[in-house]
Amino acid sequence: MTLDDLKDYLDSDANEFGLETVATHGYLAATVVGKPLPNWMSLLFEGQESKVDAEVKQAITAWRESMIADLKDETGIELPLESSADDDVDFSLESDLAAWSVGFVDAMYGDENVDWFSEEDTAEDVAMLTLPMMVFSGIDMAGDEEEEDPALAEIRSDEDALAQMANSIEGNLTELYLLFHTQD
Repeated sequence: MTLDDLKDYLDSDANEFGLETVATHGYLAATVVGKPLPNWMSLLFEGQESKVDAEVKQAITAWRESMIADLKDETGIELPLESSADDDVDFSLESDLAAWSVGFVDAMYGDENVDWFSEEDTAEDVAMLTLPMMVFSGIDMAGDEEEEDPALAEIRSDEDALAQMANSIEGNLTELYLLFHTQD
């Protein structure tokens, strides 16, 4: 199965348990740059991985491994977002950026035994590097603007801050990878 075939599958009705393409990329990126997530495949398919075709799982694994290779080759992970210099970036919760961020945050908090913030000396760095994903995912809103985190709401109201955050994500992925996967 090619990557294009996988993307077609992820965006089709046949994908009963997984995320769509852009969110899957965010999810895989988090599993690559963050703390090891031993059960990442099971979590990706909501515990239903046995019902997912082996060819799909192999293609997902190959996609993830290509991200690891890109990081090791110092290429970095490129976000799968379409952009045009003429268009304003869509920061809404319906955007591809939001979908990618939801996938990332799903993996980041996918297993309660894997805590990205458990190391006192790196917790603040992790919080700063993952802040854009938290903002764009809308995870704090939980469908109710009254429960929205006031600090994140302030950021969401500042287009310049949002643009800076969006532009920082690819670099932040590399920084997270280095933070979690290299020794000082």
